[in-house]
Amino acid sequence: MDPTLERYSRQMRFYGIGEAGQRQLLQSRVTLCGCGALGTVLANVLVRAGVGYLRVIDRDFIETSNLQRQVLFDEKDVAANLPKAEAAANKLREINSSVQIEPVVTDIDRTNIVQLCQDADLILDGTDNFEIRYLINDVAVKLNKPWVYGGCIGSHGQVMAILPGQTPCLRCVFEAAPAPGEAGTCETAGVLGPIVNIVASLQATEAIKILTGHFDAVNRELTYLDIWDNVHRRIKVAPLLGKVDCPCCQRRNFEWLEGAHGSQTTSLCGRNAVQVSHRTPGKLNFEEMARHLSTMGNVSYNRFLLKFNVETYEFTVFPDGRAIIKGTNDQDKARTLYAKYVGH
Repeated sequence: MDPTLERYSRQMRFYGIGEAGQRQLLQSRVTLCGCGALGTVLANVLVRAGVGYLRVIDRDFIETSNLQRQVLFDEKDVAANLPKAEAAANKLREINSSVQIEPVVTDIDRTNIVQLCQDADLILDGTDNFEIRYLINDVAVKLNKPWVYGGCIGSHGQVMAILPGQTPCLRCVFEAAPAPGEAGTCETAGVLGPIVNIVASLQATEAIKILTGHFDAVNRELTYLDIWDNVHRRIKVAPLLGKVDCPCCQRRNFEWLEGAHGSQTTSLCGRNAVQVSHRTPGKLNFEEMARHLSTMGNVSYNRFLLKFNVETYEFTVFPDGRAIIKGTNDQDKARTLYAKYVGH
């Protein structure tokens, strides 16, 4: 055996990989969007598997509350105040020095996502943000790149591989993102570490199939799991291909990439506050939203606005999804806080 392949010997003995598949992995390039809970597990699995080049994108920093589920980080990383992408790259290089790791500390948005994904063989969803997922979907369909969606919250999660032109895209299955406040977030509903590992492992398996050219083995269904209530469903989505009038893969209107959808931010001069709003306003259910936020402390609302405080920030949320976040002038930080506590 080629000595450079020795570390992958057990993987190569699996009939689905072999030496040919391993060599394909070593030549592959992956863009990983997000390096939090899902992203750290994905990066760990793929670097150990021998993916040749991994671009890790995340703008956030490590906090102690991340350590329960974000497997590449430890208390030293928190003390060092390192960005997640940099800390992950340091660990990953120690795991497998033959893999080229490119950490990118940035906020993924419509202005940079094409550049970050255009040279990749595969795009992986390690985010907790539907806005970024729809951006990934747009760029994947536009550039004809496969990608693997994954999401989890509480004890449940879901996974779907998307092969443009061969499977339905994300918008075929989920036409629109949940409205802000409509669903819980990891901050309001919590998340169990095991569901993160399961979802990311399923994503990584689909990634390895794709990168080794085993497209016939790719799961063409949406997998849904709830590990607390012992539920496992495989939802048949393949028949949706070409049967729904999808604005993305059928009409090729890349509305998230072109800025028709998504959030926008404005710093409020002299107020140490940022306003976050959506280009397509919704109608929030304050009663439901207050229930999700009740674990954060006191929440008050009437039919005009909802208010709550978290950390050192004060949120004022309006019925159309607009929010004013007091306590920061940093627009990227405000978007992160909005996603964490209000939703996507």
